[in-house]
Amino acid sequence: MIKFVLMVNRQGQTRLSRYYQPVELNRRATLEADVVRCCLSRKKEQCSFVEYKDFRLVYRQYAALYIVVGVTDSENELSIYELVHNFVEVLDKYFSRVSELDVSFHLTNSSFLKTTGFVLQIMFNLDRVHIILDEMIQNGHIVETNKSRILAPLTALDKMTSS
Repeated sequence: MIKFVLMVNRQGQTRLSRYYQPVELNRRATLEADVVRCCLSRKKEQCSFVEYKDFRLVYRQYAALYIVVGVTDSENELSIYELVHNFVEVLDKYFSRVSELDVSFHLTNSSFLKTTGFVLQIMFNLDRVHIILDEMIQNGHIVETNKSRILAPLTALDKMTSS
């Protein structure tokens, strides 16, 4: 079962968090800081699966963002690893300029602006990102992986707002 999903930048700032099990607010900050420190301290050559306390962390890095998923010991790490990539592909499809290789607003080739553009898209469209995540994961279980089905509610919402 999935316990939480975090999206953090290289500076350790949480950009998105979704918990599927109750965690007290004061414990969340400590948990996120520990998890981020654990994942950011690892080298690129090291495995993306980490034993952490009573659960496992599965993470992937996309440009300057890390997506970290906390799972129980019974969960398949490879399926979660692929879920993270599918999540990024759905973001890419929805925002149409977000991708693993090019996350900019196409203003410049600057690495800083590429990362900033992606983070800004997420920050200014956090409600959309949460909708995408909610379509994929409910109550800590993967319920949908088909990109078109995941984006269907947002497509309908966008059509209603443009009318």
